[in-house]
Amino acid sequence: MDMVRADKNTKFLSIWFLLAGFAVLAALVLILCLVSDQRLPELVGRELTEEEKETVAERNSPLTDYVYLSPNADFPRGSEIKKITVHHMAGALGLEELGKAFGERDRRASANYAIDGAGRVALYVEEANRAWTSSSRENDDQAVTIEVANDEIGGDWHVGSAAYGTLIDLCVDICERNGIEELVYTGDAEGNLTIHKMFKGETECPGPYLESKMEEIAAEVNERLRK
Repeated sequence: MDMVRADKNTKFLSIWFLLAGFAVLAALVLILCLVSDQRLPELVGRELTEEEKETVAERNSPLTDYVYLSPNADFPRGSEIKKITVHHMAGALGLEELGKAFGERDRRASANYAIDGAGRVALYVEEANRAWTSSSRENDDQAVTIEVANDEIGGDWHVGSAAYGTLIDLCVDICERNGIEELVYTGDAEGNLTIHKMFKGETECPGPYLESKMEEIAAEVNERLRK
């Protein structure tokens, strides 16, 4: 009988220690989350007033139509801006919808800018900060990253003329404000115009259509930079 009672006590203590361990772990996770939130810049992760949006847009691209600053970023970025990296949404998301997704901490993804199908521009991570976009810290430290909406789901992941035209405009603007004199697309990560698939082999982002347009994008941007 004493052996049975001792065995039960041992099991009880084991369960108690296990539950206590879970409680301590949960408390540590909560503390880390609170500390992380406290370190976020003031305007990040919340709806902004119109005045705040204007202030943020003024220190980034004047083409910005919508602002929601994602917490999924490094503040500040670790290098000066030298590159532009193009992505696609793999869909036709609205800027507000994508902003909501980038606002989720457990998603751990963001972009500096996005362009919707109508050619409107959203800012999710200020240019001074590193967005989590390209599966490469080194690249994203140097690059302004841009998500572009598709008007075709699957296939070539086509991008409409309004979004494509704004992509050219935004690239020109980024280059002019950051002292990038020329965009060079080399087909690999050595150029200063890059695409997501260069850093993540299992993705086809930004899709066959935009990938086929990279040299053309560089040429159009450079022509406008020379004027």
